[in-house]
Amino acid sequence: VQLVESGGGLVQAGDSLRLSCAASGSTFSMRVMGWYRQAPGKQRELVATLTSRGGKANYGDSVKGRFTISRDNAKNIVYLQMNSLKPEDTAVYYCYAKNLGPDYWGQGTQVTVSS
Repeated sequence: VQLVESGGGLVQAGDSLRLSCAASGSTFSMRVMGWYRQAPGKQRELVATLTSRGGKANYGDSVKGRFTISRDNAKNIVYLQMNSLKPEDTAVYYCYAKNLGPDYWGQGTQVTVSS
């Protein structure tokens, strides 16, 4: 399974950005897809995940109310709409997917928010 992210970039504080991640190489819908991020000198942290069954979303505390996760189960694509971006959102954002086996990770896309 390969995860390919897109949509990162440089924005100003208060701007919006949408990330996309497409999973390929699997004929099954990933049970969980989502996003984690890692800022320089910090541990990787949860941004948001979404299940394919029931559509249960789980958000990290720092993004609740500002970020929205969604997915196209048929195409195995997950999106992250990021609004009201802050400089502290600056990080490499990694796509994550899991079915019944191992965890899968994308290569990451840089999001930089300037003040």
